[in-house]
Amino acid sequence: MPRGSAGPTITEVAQAAGVSRATVSRVLNGRPSVDPMIGARVREVAERLHYRPNFTARNLSTGRTLTIALVVPDLGNPMFQTILRSLSRAADAEGYSVLVAEAPPPEREAAIAREARRQCDALVLVSPRMDDLVLNDLVKELSPVVLINRRASARNVASVNIDYGDGVTKLAQHLEKLGHRDLLYVAGPPRSSANRERLSALNAFVDARPSMNLRSIRGGATMTEGYHVAEEVLQSGTTAALAFNDLVAFGMLTRLNEFGVSVPDDLSVTGFDGIELSRFAVPSLTTVGQEDLESGAVAWSLLRSRLQESGPLETTEDIEFEPRLIVGDSTGRVPPSRRPATAGNRLVVGPEALTMEDKPLGWVREGRDWTLLHGGTLLTAAVTGATMALVHSPRPHLHPVRSLAGRTMTMTNPMDHRHHFGVSMALPDVNGTTFWGGRTFIEGQGPTLLTNQGRQESGAEETADNGRDLHSQVQWRTHDGQELLLEDRRLAGFLLPRHSAWGLAWRSRLHAHTGELTLTSPANRGRLGAGYGGLFWRLPGADETRIVVDEGQGESAAHGSVSPYLVVQRRHGNAWTSLLLAQDEHGQGRIDPWFVRASDYVGIGTSLAWDQPRTVPAGDTLDVRVRAAILDYRVDSAEAPAIIAAMPRTDDDFPESPQ
Repeated sequence: MPRGSAGPTITEVAQAAGVSRATVSRVLNGRPSVDPMIGARVREVAERLHYRPNFTARNLSTGRTLTIALVVPDLGNPMFQTILRSLSRAADAEGYSVLVAEAPPPEREAAIAREARRQCDALVLVSPRMDDLVLNDLVKELSPVVLINRRASARNVASVNIDYGDGVTKLAQHLEKLGHRDLLYVAGPPRSSANRERLSALNAFVDARPSMNLRSIRGGATMTEGYHVAEEVLQSGTTAALAFNDLVAFGMLTRLNEFGVSVPDDLSVTGFDGIELSRFAVPSLTTVGQEDLESGAVAWSLLRSRLQESGPLETTEDIEFEPRLIVGDSTGRVPPSRRPATAGNRLVVGPEALTMEDKPLGWVREGRDWTLLHGGTLLTAAVTGATMALVHSPRPHLHPVRSLAGRTMTMTNPMDHRHHFGVSMALPDVNGTTFWGGRTFIEGQGPTLLTNQGRQESGAEETADNGRDLHSQVQWRTHDGQELLLEDRRLAGFLLPRHSAWGLAWRSRLHAHTGELTLTSPANRGRLGAGYGGLFWRLPGADETRIVVDEGQGESAAHGSVSPYLVVQRRHGNAWTSLLLAQDEHGQGRIDPWFVRASDYVGIGTSLAWDQPRTVPAGDTLDVRVRAAILDYRVDSAEAPAIIAAMPRTDDDFPESPQ
């Protein structure tokens, strides 16, 4: 047993375990030559006696420190922290510690690496910025070395990399599919080889596409640099900015938000690296990450094999991760022209407008989403909403909706109400679950954030023979994932040639197939005027907004009215757009009160529980049928009836209620 305060010795451990001192040494040094049963006995005795090796003595005898060094450019970058974490865990499992060194100034990087290597058995060098000749000489001098995010042209050097060129190409392809043709690359540090690879790949991508344009500006690698470059990004007039990494993108998003720029409605932004924080950005960031492998742990496996080898290294090992595209909410379809072709209040009727009926109109599948195209021009997109945050009550919705002249008529995830998403069926309370998103109004307490957000999931989808009518089944699930109701949804596009406009018929049938449904609103619980809940349409701001109903004009006249129609007039400089909504009284059997907001923000909708709860008996259904016209001029009350008369009626071709 140990004497005094010196602790047990290796001799005492050997005697207690019934083995030699050499065997104890081999076991505790992780040598594989000892019988597993003997090794287990030695470790049990060492633990029971609280034996701790004398590292100084052992290092003097073995010539090893059992320490490796990790050199990174910036400890503030979460990507490097992730590498450190996985490397440390892998090395610790085999008795090695990790010494960390930061090398912010590129010109001192080699000196810092040399100093770190003098104190350790091996080196992991992350994203080195030195030129190739210096790097080649350094890895020969400091061997064994493993590189992460960089290759060396010298022989017998191991490296772990992600294919930067393929990653940035996937981002560019994603933006191309969204209609972007003018790309801006916000470049990283000039000495960064990753920056050079990305820019080279982007140039090759654009060179193969004559219709694409690429520009590049100096950015950096930090959030602060992204924040400061955001104004230059705006001044460039680009529709999509590809940031060097996620941190630069975060900084840009913050500054763009301060400018009042809507991402992605006004500008799409992408990052690179796929760090964990990217999905928590507002909006969530579209980025590129590596496949589900930890580069630090992989680097350790390469380094361990080199530590165990004796003599000169004969092999070069390059492990390359395949990048994967992570689509967030920071990218969207290309914004419409800021200067639509107008004359006075009405759309210019030229040769194209005269032949608008001849252009095909129909829904086209795009991944999980659908787009409504008129002669190849996007009018709207029906998106699943699957990537929405749970707190927003994920739901399928329309966004963007555009006029024929290209004006955007919807917005998503705005700063004032993050849970507003384009055009959707949004109900604040169905049997205790919210399908509105955000906070729930509690009487006597006010709006309170609860964990009662449900979700709507798109199921079977198909188009009718005419291609203009999109049919889908939407499953509404409670906050704990239980089936609550099933919605049959029809979205039918149509043209209004005499009014140089187009329109959409929204038809929803809610089936109470699991039991009775009770729909309520905050107005039913004491919040005066807050009877919202039904089909809700969130519009972007404009220079001027006017509300028109059959009874008069203004928010006060429209809010709570049962007018057969509602018009939102929006002025953009000298031009106007109008959104006309009309409930199909014949189809749904009633006209629900209108919910209208036009002062703090512009949002309108029908109200299924305006002043009292609405009950749908078990096995019964509830219909919501609204027709919309999108026009590039100011529609007044005198013209509204003629436009409504030109709209097709919603039909009754819903399937039978599910059994």
